[in-house]
Amino acid sequence: MFDTMKKILLIIALGLNFGNLVSQTTYSKEVEAQIEQVENNLAGRVKLSAKGYNIKERMAYYKLKGLSLAVVHNYQVVWAKGYGWADEAEKRPVTVNTLFQAASNSKSINAMGVLKLVQDKKLDLYTDINFYLKSWQFPYDSLSKNKKITLANLLSHTAGLSVHGFPGYDRKAQLPTITQILDGKAPANTAAVRSEFEPGLKSKYSGGGTTISKLVIMDVTGQPYDKFMYDNVLKPLGMINSFFTQPPPADKLNMLATGYYVNGSEVPHKFHVYPEQAPDGLWTTPTEMCKYIIETQLAYAGRSSKVLTPEMTKLSLTPYIDKIAALGVFVEERGTTKYFQHGAGNEGFCGQYYASVEGGDGVVVYVNSDNRSIIQEVINSVATVYKWKDFYDATVKSEVTVPESVLAKYTGVYMFDDVLTAIFKKEDGYYYLSDNVYAKMYFTTEKSFFNEEFQTEKTFLMDTAGNVTGFSRQINGKFYPTAVKVTDVGTLKVAPGQINNMGWYLLENKQYNTAIAFFKKGILLDPKDVAAIGNLGHAYLFNNEYDKAIAQYKEFLSKVKELNPELTNMISNDFITFKSMGFDRSLMDKVFTDLKIKKPKGY
Repeated sequence: MFDTMKKILLIIALGLNFGNLVSQTTYSKEVEAQIEQVENNLAGRVKLSAKGYNIKERMAYYKLKGLSLAVVHNYQVVWAKGYGWADEAEKRPVTVNTLFQAASNSKSINAMGVLKLVQDKKLDLYTDINFYLKSWQFPYDSLSKNKKITLANLLSHTAGLSVHGFPGYDRKAQLPTITQILDGKAPANTAAVRSEFEPGLKSKYSGGGTTISKLVIMDVTGQPYDKFMYDNVLKPLGMINSFFTQPPPADKLNMLATGYYVNGSEVPHKFHVYPEQAPDGLWTTPTEMCKYIIETQLAYAGRSSKVLTPEMTKLSLTPYIDKIAALGVFVEERGTTKYFQHGAGNEGFCGQYYASVEGGDGVVVYVNSDNRSIIQEVINSVATVYKWKDFYDATVKSEVTVPESVLAKYTGVYMFDDVLTAIFKKEDGYYYLSDNVYAKMYFTTEKSFFNEEFQTEKTFLMDTAGNVTGFSRQINGKFYPTAVKVTDVGTLKVAPGQINNMGWYLLENKQYNTAIAFFKKGILLDPKDVAAIGNLGHAYLFNNEYDKAIAQYKEFLSKVKELNPELTNMISNDFITFKSMGFDRSLMDKVFTDLKIKKPKGY
């Protein structure tokens, strides 16, 4: 034991990012062999060779600081392991006890809390939510078409409500109350949670709806949400180190992972705070999240009832209106096997759990990064090693070389299903950007490519003059809406926030003139979008239009406190990110001086 600890301390001292598991846990030779197999068999939907990737190599490839996972087999956690850094600057490694933001995995645990109250006859799943809400009432309007929203709607995302997710708040920012969040009033940084269409029509993901279920719990029990959830769900499950408390308790801070962006830069003040709690506020470990998985599996089999009865558990895993959206979880049928799962994504954190409804298999993976690309690769490896039925069967493909003159024509912004995507050239090849993920492009012909991260196979389309007009998208011969190349930003009809996000990626990839056009369009669509106003300043700055940049920054500073105080320090925080990406520091230094902005810690 002493020699092992010396080795661990030596690894930390040398600053190696991917050390061994820091834990007192030892495993049998059989389990150690399984761990080695999982670590060396990572693969996406498509494999470029029969051999899988190594987990440490993939972490380096994706610029990940830390990763933690736990594996369930035969209704038991058979092993758990941490890799890399919980906090790189502090040289604090990930251990099996490091707490990660579970983000939207919170929704699964929250649903257990709601269903516990249903089980105790304090709530009814199919009654108008306003019957239970005391401190706030949902403002029905004509869009709901006189139909009432129920808890079953909220938990299954079939309430027809707005606000997909939440960006969180800086740890030093003023936090809104739950009613301010639901009404979209300052200091809340998201819009009001309101009807977009009638409830019960279809599934549309809404973290806003989950937040309403939190208020139902509070109004019915008269307890703080985090206390009720700990006493009635987390503690009975054995998740004794997990919590919904926001901000996190001071005595837990040394156990928390620090969040990082895709480029490896640290989230300002280490992580964001999520006062919504129910949709995004859980801090936990993969091992403790596995206790939820195991209890759900055992209860479904009629072998346990620590929180929910077998009958209530089966109801929770039954899709409601939608084919896969159940109560707090998504249920997938793969062949003859059913799996329940939920993804996760907060600022600087991503995760995913998958588990078989029957048979006792599962896995939880968390990373302290915005880049989730490795997660499915790890899950696929676990599924392969533990022989999950009907879960994963990779396709092996060969790559061809495409001339640079041809590849250069493919760069640009594209749109399908009112969603913006883009293709960029990077140091090690060409990348397809979608859903905030940079996915490397692998070509099977001069015009056709695939990505390991996405299912669709794509083929570029051209007009008679040889100009690229878009690309087709298909899965196993089934075609989906064609992506059209954006040639005129002024004609775009998508959400302003989406335009601003694409502008940021263009800026990140030094496509300054195009970024300027996107930010201008975003501001035109929403003049109160102060983030776009500030980002336009960034684009002018690095495009060497300094006077225009200063004018934009001044406009941003004059409006930000009124329109979105959460973004007050955006310029300083963004400059930290730009510095880490190698942007011209002399330009940023001049802005700090001319605008009399104090340089932040970490710049």
